[in-house]
Amino acid sequence: MAIELDRVAAGDAEYLAVCAAKSGQPLAIGGIDYEQTPGAGVIHQLSTMPALQSCGLGTVLMAAAEERIRGRGLLRAELGVEHDNPRARALYERLGYVAFEDRPDAWDEEAPDGTIRRYETVCTMMAKELRLS
Repeated sequence: MAIELDRVAAGDAEYLAVCAAKSGQPLAIGGIDYEQTPGAGVIHQLSTMPALQSCGLGTVLMAAAEERIRGRGLLRAELGVEHDNPRARALYERLGYVAFEDRPDAWDEEAPDGTIRRYETVCTMMAKELRLS
């Protein structure tokens, strides 16, 4: 996490959150990587609290991410969605994202017992051409 925060400070990435008005508690979060794909902002680590899924928070978060990407003068947004997440893929398709390839992905996760495990999956990569506002 410290490395990612350093990337945010350097302007190479951003993290966004949709927060509750009174408590400030994050309800949906996501990041944007500006280095992964030249000419595009790559949206990643999108998550909405399970009890609040299908309430429009993901749509709000995606709109904010796209606005940030456009603010950098970039006209392409990309993201990856795991094959076993059809609800998320349906959202991205509704928002205008189009699949362009399947790609293996992996990352390390901390298990409840504190051990680190490797998570491997296959993601469908999707992209959307953005218009300047």
